[in-house]
Amino acid sequence: MEAFLGGLDLLLNWQVLAAVVIGSMGGVIIGAIPGVGPPIAIAILLPVSFALPPLVGLTMLLGIYGSSMYGGALPAILINTPGTPVNALTTYDGYPLTQKGEAGRALKLAYSASLFGGLFSIACFVLMAPMLAWIAPQFGSREIFLAALLGVIMVVFAHRNQMLAAGMLTAFGIFLSTIGLDTTSYTMRFTFGQSWLVSGVDLIVVTTGLFALSQAFVLLVDKDEDFRPEPIKGSLFGGLGEILRHKRVASIAAGCGTVMGIMPGVGEFTAQFLSYTYARRTSKTPEAFGKGSPEGLIASESANNAVPVAATIPLLALGIPGEALTAMMLSVFYVHNVVPGPQLFQSHMDFVMALYIALFAINIIVFLFLLSTTNLLLKVLQIPTRLLGVFIFLLGFVGVYTLRNSINDCIIAAAFGVLGVILRRLDQPIVPIILGMVLGNIMEVKLRSAMPRIDGPLDFVNRPIAAIIFAIIVFVIARQIRATYLNWRDGHQATKDHSRQG
Repeated sequence: MEAFLGGLDLLLNWQVLAAVVIGSMGGVIIGAIPGVGPPIAIAILLPVSFALPPLVGLTMLLGIYGSSMYGGALPAILINTPGTPVNALTTYDGYPLTQKGEAGRALKLAYSASLFGGLFSIACFVLMAPMLAWIAPQFGSREIFLAALLGVIMVVFAHRNQMLAAGMLTAFGIFLSTIGLDTTSYTMRFTFGQSWLVSGVDLIVVTTGLFALSQAFVLLVDKDEDFRPEPIKGSLFGGLGEILRHKRVASIAAGCGTVMGIMPGVGEFTAQFLSYTYARRTSKTPEAFGKGSPEGLIASESANNAVPVAATIPLLALGIPGEALTAMMLSVFYVHNVVPGPQLFQSHMDFVMALYIALFAINIIVFLFLLSTTNLLLKVLQIPTRLLGVFIFLLGFVGVYTLRNSINDCIIAAAFGVLGVILRRLDQPIVPIILGMVLGNIMEVKLRSAMPRIDGPLDFVNRPIAAIIFAIIVFVIARQIRATYLNWRDGHQATKDHSRQG
């Protein structure tokens, strides 16, 4: 209770409250514009957040992160174009409802399911907070190293059909994290005699290039889309009542989003897929899925909006980001000398509670904002995409330059922007590079810190938490090897059967 009151006191500051409101409403607008999305907005705003107090900067970024998925449902339902990538599954049942003349009902369900998922995840954290405050200090250097290693493995395995590419890009990210002056041994690593590489490759520069500038290039090249959805008639209130009629689906989906959000490298897509699959298998009308099923829409939106809150748990408790957006937020902590990890839960629980109270407020503000301004938000769908590309391009370069007043950073960002375009065109993942940079740095620091107290390999797993994490790593790898073998066997058998028939 004391931590809650302390967090509330921190939050009741006009700057923090303004950041919550601006981040919430701004995130909805950003999410509603196809082709922009929260990674681009956060990448552009990161340099700005460095100049703000830590709680102000983080609540603004959390507002954008947590509310963008609400806004992303708007174009997904009305024009079959997801505002953010994680709203792609929303189109499966949202747009068919619009085609049936039930756009208002689809939006009510999406908004209410999103609110349910967000509040469910916050409630889970509040219940888990005492346990997290007790467990977090038990994590030493070797436990955090193993947790980061598990994150790297999960990042690769989460890209089911692109594991080789994801592994290579993660390794590339880890390599980028090693460039520059080694502050422990004071030796140059992979600088090749170039003075501009001594300070290393900045995470924000890479993030801005891969997400913001690459998307700007794409928007500038592509043709402008002409989106003119019909205004929504009638009230959008009343969706929570229908959610309660499907409370089992909503609860399972939100729980799935919470669990997947806590696991590093997994994220919204896996949570959505699992919850949607569960909802279809247990539905009395599975044939309606993909044709306007309210259960499918609820499962998708409840799952993806439960993830943002849950994804901050490993970030705050262990200093390990679960996906790209929390990896970006990690830099805000470091700039302000606030180190996320076990000590944060032990010494600054009021700061942690302030963030979660802010997330609760964000969900309520966004829900009410959408219910009252949906028709007004339809105007943002008509903004020319090339104009958006110009703004993103300019803001991205301005943000990169202001980091260190360096033209070299702008060149590096442009190079990663081109790389991002290539990866997008080849349909390859970008997120593994960012997570590789962050997790690679964490692994190196914690491994070096742990080595003086380790005499042999078994010393890494001679403590309960370390042994549990190591067992999870072994289980995950073994399970993936088994799944790969079974797929190979089935494919090989199918080829043999086909050749026999031929």
